[in-house]
Parts: sequence; C-alpha cells; structure tokens
Amino acid sequence: MAHVAVPVPLRRIFDYQVSPSIDPTSLKIGARVLVPFGTRKLIGVLLSVDTQTLLSDVRLKSIIELIDTEPLISPAVFKLCQWAADYYHYPLGEVLIQTLPPALRKEKPYDKSIEANTSIQSAQQVRLEIQLTEGQHQAIETISQELHHFQSFLLNGVTGSGKTEVYLRLIEKVIAAGKQALVLVPEIGLTPQTIARFQQRFTVPVAVWHSNLNESERLQTWHLAKQGIAKIVIGTRSAVFMDCPDLGIIIIDEEHDLSFKQQDHFRYSARDLAVTRAKFENFPIVLGSATVSLESLYNTKTKKFNLLVLPERAGDAIHPHYHLVDIRNKPLEQGLSKVLLDRMRQHLEQDNQVLIFLNRRGYAPTLLCHYCGWMAKCPRCNINMTLHLTQARLHCHHCDAIQYVPKVCPQCQHEKLQHIGVGTERLEKTLIEQFPDVPVFRIDRDTTRRKYAMEKILAKVQEGRRQILVGTQMVAKGHHFPNVTLVGVVNADAGFFSADFRAVERTGQLLIQVAGRAGRAEKRGEVLIQTHYPDHPLLVHLTQYGYDSFAKLLLHERKDSEMPPYVHLALMHAESLHEERQNEFLMAIKALAEKVAIDSVMILGPIPSPMPKRKNYFRSQLLFQSSHRASLQRFLTHLMLKVETLNEIKAVKWTLDIDPLEMF
Repeated sequence: MAHVAVPVPLRRIFDYQVSPSIDPTSLKIGARVLVPFGTRKLIGVLLSVDTQTLLSDVRLKSIIELIDTEPLISPAVFKLCQWAADYYHYPLGEVLIQTLPPALRKEKPYDKSIEANTSIQSAQQVRLEIQLTEGQHQAIETISQELHHFQSFLLNGVTGSGKTEVYLRLIEKVIAAGKQALVLVPEIGLTPQTIARFQQRFTVPVAVWHSNLNESERLQTWHLAKQGIAKIVIGTRSAVFMDCPDLGIIIIDEEHDLSFKQQDHFRYSARDLAVTRAKFENFPIVLGSATVSLESLYNTKTKKFNLLVLPERAGDAIHPHYHLVDIRNKPLEQGLSKVLLDRMRQHLEQDNQVLIFLNRRGYAPTLLCHYCGWMAKCPRCNINMTLHLTQARLHCHHCDAIQYVPKVCPQCQHEKLQHIGVGTERLEKTLIEQFPDVPVFRIDRDTTRRKYAMEKILAKVQEGRRQILVGTQMVAKGHHFPNVTLVGVVNADAGFFSADFRAVERTGQLLIQVAGRAGRAEKRGEVLIQTHYPDHPLLVHLTQYGYDSFAKLLLHERKDSEMPPYVHLALMHAESLHEERQNEFLMAIKALAEKVAIDSVMILGPIPSPMPKRKNYFRSQLLFQSSHRASLQRFLTHLMLKVETLNEIKAVKWTLDIDPLEMF
C-alpha cells in the first residue's frame, strides 16, 4: 500500500494500491504519483509504502502512474513541510505541492538536463576595498564562528549601516566552504537591485525566484538550486521551500516586512519557517532590519536570537535630521504644505533629489457628488472606490473591481462630481505643476506593474540628476538613493489611531524606513513629516529617540495589555455569500471549541471582520488566544479533528491563520 499526500483541502493522508504494472522497488518517497480522486485525477506526493491499511483492499483505488523515478522533494524540504502542515494546521498535500514550481504540478516528468538561461546570472568578481565599521567587523566575526551549526542572529542596523556588506562577506565564507546561500527579500522590486549587488561580488551563478517569473524561468531556477549549480538563490517568500542540497546559510533582509507572511490559503510566515529550517538542517540564519519586528526583539530578550547591532551608517553617511511639520489649520496644495514645498525648492536648487512619500495610490480615494452626497462605492465590498484618473477608471483596491467614471451623479444626475483626498497619481500631477523643470517619477503598483518597469525607473534615479520621486511604501523597501537629501512624508497620522494593535509598530517602521532613504552618501539628509498631531507622544518619541527606543516602549505596552508577542493568537475567518451563514459556522466552531477547551486558551467572538464584506462575501472571525504556544497548538489539534465533520462547513469559505499579522 502506498500512502499519498493529495492536494485537497482535507487534513488526512490517502491510501492507494500499487498496481501490478508498477515495480514496488521504484517507489521513492517524495516522488510524484498520478492518482484517482473522486472523478478527478490528481498529482500526489508519495509519503511511504507499507503492507497495512485501515481500508480493505477491495475499497482501495490504485495508483495510475508513477511520474518520477527519483524523489522531487528532498528529505530536508519534506521535513520542513511536515512541520509547517502541523503547525499551521494545513493539509500536507497542499503544502507539498506548493514547494514545486508550477510546471511540475502537472503530469510533466522532471528533466534534469534543463539548460540555464536568463534566470541564472554570474559576473566577473569585483572585490572593492570597503572599510568596515566596527559594528560590521564584529557582526561578521561573531557569525563566522557559528557557520557550522545552528544559531539565529538578529542584525539590527540603522538604515545605511551596511547590512548588505555583512551579508556578502558571510556568503563569501559559505561559498568558499562549498555550500549554498539562500537570501530572502520582501518585495519583487528589491530583487533586481539585490542581484546586481551580488553579481558585482561573485563569479558563482546567482538564481532568482519570484512570482513575476514565467513558468519556464521558475522551473529553471528550481532545477539549478536543486542540482547545486546555483550557489546563491535570491527570492521572495516562497523561496523558503527551495530545495538546496548544500544549504549553508539563510539570510532574511528586512525581516520585519509584512510580505513575508502569506495572507491567503496556506498562511505561513517565511521568516518563521526559515528559522525552523535552519534549525532542522543545522546552519545559521541571519535576520536583518533597521526596524526590527517586536517579535524578533522579544526573541532576543528570551535568548532565542543573538542580537548584533550596527549603530552607525557606513562610510561618510550621516543620520538624517527630523522635522515635524504642524499642518493644523494650514493651507495645503493637494496635501503639500508651504514649508515642505519651500524645502523641496532649496534642495532641488542644489541639484539634489527629493522623495515624497504617500502610502495611498491612485488619484483620489473618494469620488463624491457635491449636491446629494453620493459616493462611488464598490458594490462587492461596500467601501469607497479609488479614482485612477489616467485610466479614467474607479478601482477597488480590495477586490480589483473596476468601473468607468460616471459623467454625472448616478443618484441625482448632477455633473459636479468632486475628487476628495490625494493619492500618488494626484500628487505626481501637482508636483509636475509646481516644479515644471524637474523630472518627476512615481513608484507604486500602477507604475511598476509591467516587467522591468521598476528597473527602468531605478536606473533613471541612479543617474543622479535632480529629480523628484513620489511613491508608496515601495520606495521605503531598502532601495539605495544616494542623491536623495530630502524626504517628505505627506501624512503620518493614520497609523497612530488605527484599531489594529500592530498599526503603531508598522507606522514607526515605515517612517524610519522611508526616512532612511535620505542622506545615504556624504550629503546630510533631512526628513519633514507633516502631521496634525505634532505633540503625539509616540511620534515625538520616534523622531527624537529613534526606532530602538520606540520599539522597546511598544514592547512594554504589549506586555501590559497582553498582546503578541507575550500571547499567541490563532484567527479563524469565515465568509459566505449569504449573510449570517458565516456566523452560524463560527458559532458551531465555538461550541466545539468550548467542548475541547483548555484553561489557558481564550475564545473571543465571533464578531464581524474589520472589513465585513469583500467580493460579495459577508465576513466574520473567531479569535483564539493563549499565553502558551504549546497549549494553543494542542487545543487547535483537537479542534481541527472535529471541524471537518460540521454540516455548516459546506456553506462557507474558511481559513485558520496561526500568528496572524492582519486582523481583517
């Protein structure tokens, strides 16, 4: 009998007979098999073979085809997947199939003779003599002593402190020892920049992995990593599952970034899985950031992570100077104060570059009728649609619904429709009007959607001429803009008043990250933050004492209020096209939960989700909380055994999110 993990939303393993046409000795654990499942044929992964099953032979179906003669999933990756399936309470078959490139999720045999093309790159090694700071030297020495066994290091370096140089020096040592290195980055936009930096330093092949690659490119990267040809693999979140037989180190850049957490289906944290993988395979992991997450900071306090600090900027770079600009009762030019506009002119007159940050894309977040008060709302989500004037479209940023912009109010037929609020598109237009002789470049999802669009914009910025950049949080993600001397933050306030307990942490991280784009070379940077609350204690603390002190303050608040990382959460989310069915399902879950309840686990809800309707689905959630991770896991294991037996499960979509980062 063969035990097979099948990619279906059922938390169990399936037994199949081995047909006489298949040689039992050719069955390898981790190989793909084609199996019947109901009326379908699915590709599963072989887990084990034995002579016993709980089902009678008569009821067992047979494996249709053995696709691979060698395992595609190595024992190391299989062990990681098994742990992930257990911890996140997700079907093992769906976890395993996601570790394979899309081309191998079909009945396609794996061809080991794939040739390299554009997804693997190498260059002549160029070793520039870079003078290390004392902090860099100490970090490299400390980690180098632990290269042969597991240790977790948190590299807390201020923006511009040379964290990448530390990564490069460590990878040199790992490659010299005949090992591979895996570098995880948070955004696709970072990947070309990171690859270019690595190409300048290494002659070994560098492979890249992210969702913008086509099917053949992803297959090729996977092949080169699996065969040990690619000595360095740089990738986004899902690269944590990359099969690297000689892996010797994992580096996670910008470890605090939210995009390391998958937000749908299999809701894993690549950061947390990377630490687990390093522990399983006995090599070090380095997590770097200028704005470390509170979870990682907490892990240094409990000695799970070793803290290394880079307190000074590399080279001649100087820390930027902060100004809080009080915009209460002040005239604004599409969100820009006179103070900010005047400082922009001064910096541009000195042939420097200016970066204006606004974390809201589109032209305007609201289209409003001045006469009757009608607002353009998404019919599927019941929230305001964003106006994109260039495309002459209304766009819902939650469900991607698109509508034409009406010429008159659909409700009262008046023509006076107003654009309320400012997005990056509108800000770009205003800046072009204010500075007609200065090139303005916008960096957001709309301008970087096409392949290589981000690279083209960054290349223009690197030319060094006086320019204005305007963008969303994409511009804050570790980019090096040596000629930016002024950063303007249009509005810093929203995150300090959110109902989400993590919002203040994220706002602080974002402000420090975007501010860190200023003054990265020998020129001193300046940061102007516009706010209606210049006396807000947390904002003042952040700008006066820096992120580390700010984070310690937040960590103390989390402890007092019994919030993560001092407690552990699991969020069960349900949605239905029929209002109340999701609540009925969650009430049934709650009834089950109370029967298997453990004293240390609290059950909260169900309540409507912060966004109660999305894509026509009505949404609610149920929260489980415990101060003991093991107790929460034990509780969830018992609960999940019963969930799939509920009749109400057929009427809803549902997910379980372990360690949720977003409570929507």
